[in-house]
This record gives sequence, C-alpha cells and structure tokens, in this order.
Amino acid sequence: MFLSFAALSARRRGAARLAAATLVSGLVAAGAMAAAGTAVADETPQSQGGATATIGGLKTYGSAVIHDNGEDLQVSAGLFEMSVDNGGTLQTYCIDLHNPTQKDAKYQETSWSGTSLNGNADAGRIRWILQNSYPQVNNLAALAQKAGASGLTEQDAAAGTQVAIWRYSDGADVDAVNPPAEKLADYLEKNAQNLAEPAASLTLDSSAVSGHAGEKLGPVTVHTNADSVTVTPPADAAISGVRIVGADGKVTTSAADGSRLYFDVPKDSTDGSASLTVQASTTVPVGRAFASETRSQTQILAGSSESTVSATATANWAKEGAIPALSAEKNCARGGLDITAANQGDEAFTFELVGIKHTIPAGESRTVTVTLQEDQAYDFTAKGDNGFEQRFTGMLDCETQGSASDVTTQTVSEPSPATSASTFSDGTDLAETGSSSATPIIGGIAIALVVVGGAALIFVNKKNAPERH
Repeated sequence: MFLSFAALSARRRGAARLAAATLVSGLVAAGAMAAAGTAVADETPQSQGGATATIGGLKTYGSAVIHDNGEDLQVSAGLFEMSVDNGGTLQTYCIDLHNPTQKDAKYQETSWSGTSLNGNADAGRIRWILQNSYPQVNNLAALAQKAGASGLTEQDAAAGTQVAIWRYSDGADVDAVNPPAEKLADYLEKNAQNLAEPAASLTLDSSAVSGHAGEKLGPVTVHTNADSVTVTPPADAAISGVRIVGADGKVTTSAADGSRLYFDVPKDSTDGSASLTVQASTTVPVGRAFASETRSQTQILAGSSESTVSATATANWAKEGAIPALSAEKNCARGGLDITAANQGDEAFTFELVGIKHTIPAGESRTVTVTLQEDQAYDFTAKGDNGFEQRFTGMLDCETQGSASDVTTQTVSEPSPATSASTFSDGTDLAETGSSSATPIIGGIAIALVVVGGAALIFVNKKNAPERH
C-alpha cells in the first residue's frame, strides 16, 4: 500500500497596500489514503483556523464621497454584518475600498499579512479607530462630544468610522457626506495611535505533521483567546486506534492556549493519515481581518458576539520510507505561494512541482516559493514518490489598486492562466459596499479552469524538520 495526500488551499484575498509585504496565511495540507496502484487526490480545504463567516451586507451606514483624479463618487459607507458558521455574529468595516463585495461570500479570519493591511505602516491606527469608535463605543453622546459632532446618529457614526478607516487602509481621499460623520472621521484620523495586531481567536502552529507508525506525531500547538477548546479525534479513531494525546501522553478531549497535541499512532497501523479538529466559543478580537475565498473586499472586525471558532491539523504516517507533510501559505513579499515540504521518514522524498523535481532528505524540511501573477487564479499539483499527490488552488491578490472610477465599473471575469516561477527559501448580486449600486453583478471565479504554467526553481537553503516527540 502506498500513500497519496491531497490538499486544497483556501481561496483568500491577500491584498497589500504597500510593495513591502509579509507572509500571508494560506492553506495547510490534508492527507488521504489511496488504494494500491491508484493515486487518489481527495481535496480537503483547510485554513489556519479562527472564525469562518458569511457576509450579509451593510446594516448601519451613511454616505461618503471619494475624490480621485478630478472625479467625485458617492458611495455607501458603514458596518457590515456577518453570520459565523455554527453560531455567532460579526460586525465589520471594509479595508479594501476599490474592490466590490459579493453578497453571501465566505470569509475566513486571518492575520493582517493576509489582507490589504500587509505592509501598511498605519494598520495599527485602524485598530485604534475600531476600539475608540462605533460600535465599540456605543455612547453616541459621549463620542459626539469628543469629536465635536453634535447630532451624531448611528448611521453617521458608522459612516464616519468607515471614512477614517479608508483614509488609512487605502490612502483614500474620501469625506463623509453628513457634517457630524465628517467631524467624527477627522477626529478619529487625527487622534489614531498605532496599536499592535490582535492575536488570533484560534490557530494551530503546526497544521501538517508526519512520522512513523508507533510514534507520537507533532506537536500541534494551540493558540487561542478562549478559556479552553474541545479536541475532536479522527472520525475513524475507534477503528484505526489513533489517539489524540497531550504532552503527558494521556488522551485529551480539551486543550488551552499553549497546549501541545500529538497524534498517537499504533505501531501496527497501516500507512495512512488522520486529522484532528479543535473548536471553541469565544469573542473574536476587534481588529482581526477577514479575507474572502473569492474577490470580495477584505473586512476588519469591529464587533463580535460569542462565536464558534475552529482549526484543523493533519498527520501522515508510514512504517518506513519517505513520509511527507506539505503545507502552504501565501507570501506577498515574494508574490507567490510558499509550499513547505517536511519529510519525517527514513528515506529521501522526491516530488515534482510545476515541472521541477525536488528532493527532501530524511528528517528535513524545505520551502519552495511558487511565484504567481497578481489577481490570477492558480491550480497545480505536487506529485511525489509512491503515488503522492497534493493539489493547491486559489488566487493571489497582494496589491490594492484602482481608482474612484473603478468602484463603479468593477467586473471580475474568468482569469487567464497564471504563470509561475519558484525558488527555495526558509522558511455573485452585490451587497452595498464601498462600491456604488452601479457595480455589476460578480460571478464566482472558476479556479479549476486555471492551470499554472512554467516555473523555475532554485534551492536557497534548508532547515531541520521539527523534532519528533
């Protein structure tokens, strides 16, 4: 029996206001068994964890005017509402002015590096605005007094807050239409201080691990602001005998921030893979970014009810030979997708990626960056020894762009095939939005139609794989 692993990277918006950029959250790998002689590529989309939500539309808003190249365009500005999967509600503002919003688009909590805040020196000022304005400050009289905005309504407060955010997120020349809203926007812009990025509601620092049957595979470390998280073992645990244990080797069904989890795989297990899920109910920190799986404008959290958050990790194991684990994340600094291949087996693992073969020695891991075209969907598969296959799909969108006129004319058509290069390194009707009601309907992007073309890969260096425990 041989191994075949496959993964689908979540399509996310990874936009950057500045050319400087840092790593963006992307997709982690998942595994699947294949019958002898047949390589099966089951696709299991996963993220680095947190809240997953569906956007509904603007709920509290006023009007604003964008000034650009001698054009003035009036748009709606204010608070969106999102419904969290498995329970919860979020309120968000837009941080991606010139991109439209798709009604009912799916969003995933992500780090600032996965959004248009990537490389934005003023990103922390946006968090200050969120913490010091509506809806976090719902005493409108007190807020109006601070801003000198007599007669401030909820709609004015939402519009003024959004305008102030756009000035920092997009560098936009934009004003609120109503005087109280404009005074609030000016007050927030002038007084904003640079705060640190908030931590994730829930994430795992190792979402793809591997090793020999009979070992504890991991660790998978939990990071969360919840008091505790529930740990769900593999669905077939009763049959496979795979247990999820803590650092003490005891079976665990709950964990806390900093907990280390392991897959305890029986020594007589056939070659295979399994996954665990951690889940909690908590409030998502104000200032967390939310990126869409499609080209729908990026959002930033202004308020959260008690909401369900989750994360998943996968383990691959074998008795002998190469034992790979692949994970991926967008890298806007390099303009591509970083794919990290770890090999915890006792033989070298060789795989082919966009036409180039790579060999990972036993006990080591390396990262290859597949350079992609901006705003182009990608779809390619890593193929390796013994029928190994893992697929990566998504879209790279690392740059904010456009002008006021673009807000009324945006259309997303099926992208042309993306091209790529690679280098080794360490390491669809629209909701009302920052766009006007004239924005045309946007259909979903058929990423399966797009295949990455040629590539060039260069080994830069290598690093040891995490120590097995």
